[in-house]
Amino acid sequence: MSGRELDAAGITDPRLRASYDACRRLNARHGRTYYLATLLLPAWKRPYVHALYGFARYADEIVDDLDSELTPEQKGDWLLGWGEQFAADVAAGRSTHPISRAVVDTVRRWEVPMSYVEAFLRSMYMDLTVTSYKSFDELTEYMYGSAAVIGLEMLPVLEPVVPREVAAPYAVDLAMAFQLTNFVRDVGEDLRRGRVYLPAEDLDAFGVTPEQLGHGVVDGRVRRLLAFEVARARELYRSAAQGVRLLHPSSRPCVETALTLYGGILDAVEAADYQVLRQRVGVGRARRLAVAGPALLRARRFRDAAQR
Repeated sequence: MSGRELDAAGITDPRLRASYDACRRLNARHGRTYYLATLLLPAWKRPYVHALYGFARYADEIVDDLDSELTPEQKGDWLLGWGEQFAADVAAGRSTHPISRAVVDTVRRWEVPMSYVEAFLRSMYMDLTVTSYKSFDELTEYMYGSAAVIGLEMLPVLEPVVPREVAAPYAVDLAMAFQLTNFVRDVGEDLRRGRVYLPAEDLDAFGVTPEQLGHGVVDGRVRRLLAFEVARARELYRSAAQGVRLLHPSSRPCVETALTLYGGILDAVEAADYQVLRQRVGVGRARRLAVAGPALLRARRFRDAAQR
């Protein structure tokens, strides 16, 4: 499958193909929902999405690796060094790094601003030094780098049929909706990493403390807190859904499917009675296939019609 995608994208250099395939494997291993949605794109677009996601995933894995022998300071030094090297690689138009090589090619092909990459690395650095956020405004600043810029990076690959600046706010809303969904789903997991991504002002409003969350007991106050965060994420999904029509028809099934499946995680949280402190809920494989199957047929029909 990956070889066909690379052929369709016109990527022929063996080392570059190997790098794109390494990014694809990262996507497949760590982002099952994203990866499934990516299969709905035309084959020639997929390698670039894999590269952008692979770059983010690679850095995130280094930062979040609890078994790593690196200290937070050493991880921070690694991030800074990798970022500097990546910027130099983009300027030179080549890289020897097995992941960066494909990302450099993608960034140059699609004219992705380096400011997006820099914002992402800043947010990854924050994960090494910041363990909580006072307000939603503070959290939004973090999410701009950790999520929004990834949506903005992918936007040109998805081919908006309007100027990028018109479609950009919808891409930001969708990326932040995905991120907030992760925060709700992963409350317990994040606590075990020593982080609380739910704003402190929200915890205060509902009479919840981080220590209470750490006990793993979901009482009425915790349910009301999580229901509030679910509603906030759903509002972002509603806004983002209005932007799907601004994308090229060949990209719409991918984004619609990702939106539906990731939004379905919120349904799963509610169905589990908000029991996310000791377990991780998600959308089952059968549900993912039930949503992606019809979307795949629609995508194929569009491609067949376009070829005719």
